Amino acid sequence: MKIRLSPSRPFDLDLTLCCGQAFRWEKQSDWWYGVVKGNVLKVRQIVGELEFENVDEDLLVDYFGLEDDLPRIFSEIRKDKHICAAIDRCKGLRLLRQEPWECLISYICATYKNIASIKRMLLALSTKFGEENRFEGRSYYNFPIPEKLACASLKALVECELGYRAKYISQTAKMVCNDVSVLQNLRHMAYDEAKKTLLGFPGVGQKVADCVLLFSLQKSEAFPVDVWVRRVMIRHYARRFPQKLVDRISKNDSLSDSEYKLLNLFGRQYFGKYAGYAQEYLYHYERACSKA
Repeated sequence: MKIRLSPSRPFDLDLTLCCGQAFRWEKQSDWWYGVVKGNVLKVRQIVGELEFENVDEDLLVDYFGLEDDLPRIFSEIRKDKHICAAIDRCKGLRLLRQEPWECLISYICATYKNIASIKRMLLALSTKFGEENRFEGRSYYNFPIPEKLACASLKALVECELGYRAKYISQTAKMVCNDVSVLQNLRHMAYDEAKKTLLGFPGVGQKVADCVLLFSLQKSEAFPVDVWVRRVMIRHYARRFPQKLVDRISKNDSLSDSEYKLLNLFGRQYFGKYAGYAQEYLYHYERACSKA
């Protein structure tokens, strides 16, 4: 099946899947393979068309956020030369609409880990506890349901390279099992209320909560702050903060809770209701594209 992409609504498949939002995609030749809502999705982009197999068009359009009006979003977040450069270089990057449960566990795993390590952990979890899905003669695995992880022993979870995260994942799975609608209910909450709820899960701090809100719950005002975004703030937006704060966050490897909140609040107020899109463009531009 194919979808013709409108030139007025840009999309770049490679940028979207390589920018650190999701961790269970792999590329073989020019095709991308991933598991979305229990389906193995095979997709590739050839100029102005998306060619895909094994899912329906509605799922594809929803997952890749193809109905997001990027030109309108760009007009809202073009606040300065640096974000304009990021937009021009990364145009077509879109925010994914992931399953909240998988996104939550993925970002608990992601704490203090690089992308390669996160991929290994999630692959191990899915292989050990998820249902097998056969496609084109290969095995793919659905992300394990909460009940599977809630019942798993800590030893079995640790064997998936989770380390200290194993207890957080076990406890979080049990909490979700006790309130099966808790994650879906977050969609209907305001940003602050939804974030407060997420912070109640073991292993979820400020950044993890913002990532889950942005990448799975369509809270487009969320503005996750990691090492790359902090670097962007120091390099390009330092004059907007007290010098003592800039000096302090420049010297330390991590942010305190109060420091995170100051940078996060700036991003949300400065870029507005689509701050999350600004964050992802700035993040990817700083990490992979910028020559600075």
